[in-house]
Order: sequence, then C-alpha cells, then structure tokens
Amino acid sequence: MFYCIATKSLNDGTRGFRYNVLGVKGIVRKRQTKSRGFNIEKGKAMRVLNMGKLSVYFERKKNTYSVRKLRHWAG
Repeated sequence: MFYCIATKSLNDGTRGFRYNVLGVKGIVRKRQTKSRGFNIEKGKAMRVLNMGKLSVYFERKKNTYSVRKLRHWAG
C-alpha cells in the first residue's frame, strides 16, 4: 500500500522523528538545551532549517545514492 505521509521515531534516544512526505525524506529533532538560532544550513547530504530548539532536516536530491542517505524505511 502507498502512503503519502509516514513517520518513524528516532532510535538514538533523542526527541524527534523521521519522515517521508511524498518521497521527500528527512528528520525533525527537538533539542532540550542548545538553541541553534534561526537559519538555514547547507551540507553535502542535508539541508537544515533551524528554528530555535527545533531543527528540520531535508535530504538533498543528489544524496539519494550516497553513503549518508536515509535508508528505505517508510516506503
């Protein structure tokens, strides 16, 4: 069955979840102590939207064949 939106909790003991929305995969993470300000960071594998203690990670298109890619977990 095809799902448009899927989520799965993180297994590293932090607060947040992985998501897959219409083929766009990423991570949402809620930090407890450190605020990262309000900015956008660009890396080789992900783009990060920091909003205070909440960070939203988006996997980049060219990362789909990389070692750092988010593995197949939610369709």
